[in-house]
Amino acid sequence: MSPVDLTFTILGSGTSSGVPVPGCQCEVCRSHDPRNTRTRCSALLSYGDKNVLIDTATDLRQQVLREKLAQIDAVLFTHTHADHVNGIDDLRPFNSLSGEPLPIYGSPACLGRLRRSFSYIFDDNPEPGYRPRLLPREIHGPFELFGHLVTPLPLRHGQGESLGYRIGPLAYLTDCHNIPAATEELLAGIEVLIIDALRFRPHGTHFNIPQALAAAARLGARRTLLTHLSHDVEHIRDSASLPAGTEFAYDGLRLNLVLSGSTLASAH
Repeated sequence: MSPVDLTFTILGSGTSSGVPVPGCQCEVCRSHDPRNTRTRCSALLSYGDKNVLIDTATDLRQQVLREKLAQIDAVLFTHTHADHVNGIDDLRPFNSLSGEPLPIYGSPACLGRLRRSFSYIFDDNPEPGYRPRLLPREIHGPFELFGHLVTPLPLRHGQGESLGYRIGPLAYLTDCHNIPAATEELLAGIEVLIIDALRFRPHGTHFNIPQALAAAARLGARRTLLTHLSHDVEHIRDSASLPAGTEFAYDGLRLNLVLSGSTLASAH
């Protein structure tokens, strides 16, 4: 398979409250630097003529309008915390635009929770107009999506689990505080790493910035972007403390890479 261009877009780079935090008057929440305005975490993979969304963040409508996004072909879910799924109803316009149901991918536990939390989407009611039309597809290991290999990456997130995703040279690891050894093996040779880094102080369910930097150093990524950022992080001020090859993500940031012929067949 010939190489294809991959564009990765940070749709949202903020923690569950977003930034600015309502009611907060801190320096970051009052900032006029657009890189300090952070909607809830989601991302977009674009390759060939396909757009693959990662999570349906609470701010999804705002994000797709900002990016002038008129096509979504599939959704990868990392986990079911509210800030990563509560925009699911905003998938409805993409059904209307394509005329087709939209495949959504996640672990069996994740899809089960989505079915319970958004039962109006998945029940047998024949009225189609008020809900998105979604096709749940369970992830049980690496799978081919539009001709390229997607590798799910099990992560620890507090007492629960989340999934990161790897496609070609890029890995996206949001909402985690630990990367199991088996997952680190799946990240061998990674070039670009996007990783959870909530703040400088410790946190019980998220990497803080020193922990994220240590994980990135172990994995040996050429370029690392820190995401899921709180209002403790001021973009310009705190960028000066980051090591070479590491930067803070921000809403609307785009990365351009190349995908080789990484189909499931060629991965064996």
